Amino acid sequence: MTFAVLWMLHFLWFLPLVIVGLITYQRRRRRALERLADHELLPRLMAPERRGMFFFKGVLLLGALALMIIALAGPRWGSHYQEVSQKGVDVMIVFDVSPSMLVEDVKPTRLEQARREVLDFLRVVQGDRVGLIAFSGAAYVQCPLTLDYAALEMFLEQLSPDLIPVPGTDLGDAIDVALHSFDPEAATDRVIMLITDGEDNENQGLDAAREASASGIKIFVFGIGQPEGGPVPGDSGGFAKDDSGKIVLSKLDEAGLRQIAGTTGGVYVRALNGDFDLDVIYFSGIRSRTQAAELKSGKIKVYEERFSTFIAVALVLLMLEGIISERRLKNSISRSKAP
Repeated sequence: MTFAVLWMLHFLWFLPLVIVGLITYQRRRRRALERLADHELLPRLMAPERRGMFFFKGVLLLGALALMIIALAGPRWGSHYQEVSQKGVDVMIVFDVSPSMLVEDVKPTRLEQARREVLDFLRVVQGDRVGLIAFSGAAYVQCPLTLDYAALEMFLEQLSPDLIPVPGTDLGDAIDVALHSFDPEAATDRVIMLITDGEDNENQGLDAAREASASGIKIFVFGIGQPEGGPVPGDSGGFAKDDSGKIVLSKLDEAGLRQIAGTTGGVYVRALNGDFDLDVIYFSGIRSRTQAAELKSGKIKVYEERFSTFIAVALVLLMLEGIISERRLKNSISRSKAP
């Protein structure tokens, strides 16, 4: 026999306290009756107690309490195997870690806001396999498609511009790496979730999106930043400057990102502080425009729950405890009339 909630059995240690309470109650009741009437008159006023019956009723009560505690612990024995399957879609998160993601036009930074949004996204996904690709001037798979969201969160915490030393923002390479990261033999729908400020230095993002569309892969784009932009932090403090000495501004390219999403039949959403925008992409975009397929199937061992047996026996004991009287049915009046 096994228990689903084993720690509940610790409540059995309270049974000795119940025993002490029952003994104390019985003694106080006897003293109260002795104060009510004279010792010789008391048997005439009420039926005499049956010796040992209080003990028997106490055993019934303690047994019922013990059985109910055991029932709360979830006793199980016997088992059977049950066929289960998990359905979902494959989602590859393509995360921009270029230096422009450190711009503070979205608080605290574009990078941190995007990280928080992805963490919220992972809390609402429903059985989908999710992977992670980081990119700037080059793209690398950080976590392959997995159902282990906790492991993916650990990779997500490591994202920073220092992760990829190649400067720039190459959307085309990022999308291309994502396309080749899916299992070509999987029957499930495939989705790319692109998180970026949209500055495509190589201008290859739209061509890669067309290739994704030809492969039946939708791209859902999450734009992070403000259209008016903000200064890019420099490597040695302050802000980055161009060759002419002007401060480099990074602006969200919404037009280009909308075009990438629209080419594949996806959706574009811009990040707003405090909003769960990736939830919108997931429920209004990914879930509504894709069809979940079986990702994992197999048999699991299911134990037979037996708590109802203990509850039934406990109820029987409580009924017996209530029916059984501590006193004899023959009262003192009938005894006084006897010859």
